[in-house]
Amino acid sequence: METFTLATAGAGLVYDVRGPLPTADGRPPLFLIGHPMDASGFAALASRFPDRTVVTYDPRGLGRSTREDGRVDWTPEILADDVHAVVAALGTGPVEMFASSGGAVTALALVARHPDDVTTLVAHEPPLITITPDGPAAVRARAGVRDAYEQRGWGAGMAAFVAMTSWEGEFTDTYFARPAPDPAAFGMPAEDDGSRDDPLLSDRSWAVSDHRPDVDAIAAAPTRVVIAVGEESRAVQTGRTSDAAAALLGQRVTVFPSHHGGFLDGEFGYPGKPDEFAARLREVLDAS
Repeated sequence: METFTLATAGAGLVYDVRGPLPTADGRPPLFLIGHPMDASGFAALASRFPDRTVVTYDPRGLGRSTREDGRVDWTPEILADDVHAVVAALGTGPVEMFASSGGAVTALALVARHPDDVTTLVAHEPPLITITPDGPAAVRARAGVRDAYEQRGWGAGMAAFVAMTSWEGEFTDTYFARPAPDPAAFGMPAEDDGSRDDPLLSDRSWAVSDHRPDVDAIAAAPTRVVIAVGEESRAVQTGRTSDAAAALLGQRVTVFPSHHGGFLDGEFGYPGKPDEFAARLREVLDAS
C-alpha cells in the first residue's frame, strides 16, 4: 500500500492505493468512500479484494486529511469535488466505486457533478432523510440527537443516535414520547467529555443528510448506479432512505448481507459479515 497527500482548494487529502496503477487486470481501480468514516473503516473490505487495485481516502478534516478552508461543516458538493480531485490524481480514468452512508451521498453528488469519474457506483444506505415520507419527523429526530449531544456530551448524543437509527418504521409520536436513552444501557460513558464537534452527532454534516440528488444529472451520466441496502436494515431509517433513493432514481434496491456496517470486522464494535458482503459486492460489480 502506498499513501499520498493531494493538495486541493482548502484541504490536504490523504489517500491510499493498494495495488498497481495502472491496474494489473485492466479494470478500473475500486474506490471505497464513506463519511464521516475515513479510510480506516474500509481496511476489512479492501483486504477481501487482493486481486484488485483498491483506493481509500480520508475526507477533508477527518482522519489524516486536513482542511484550511475556514469551515467546520461538510457539504456533498465540496466532498464530491474532493473525490473528483483524487480520481484525477490517480491518472487512470474513471473508477468503480463502493460508497457507504454519507459517502454514498457524496458519491451521488459526484456522479451528478463529474459524470465521467465513475463507471459503476454501489451507493450503500445513503442517509437522505428528507426524501422519505416522514421527512419532517426524521429531521426532528435528527435534531434530537444534536440536542442531546449539545446538552450532555458524546455519550448522551451517541445513545440518542443509536436509538434513532435502530427505530423501526416512521418516526411517530410514540418515538418522540420516549424518555431520553441512558448511555450506560449502550455501554457508553454518561459523563460529558466536553466535545461538541463530532461530525456524526453535531449539525456539521446536516447538509449531507439534507441532500436531494440531482436525478436528471444522474440519469444523464454514463454511470451505472446501484442503490444497496443491508438485509438487516430494511425497517430502520437507512433502509427506508435507501428505498426512497432507489425509487427516486426509478429502480429497486439491491440487497446486501448484514447491516449498515455490514462490511466491517469487529474492530468498530457491532461486526458485520465482511466475507459475505465482499462476495455480494464483487457479484454486483462483475455484473457491469
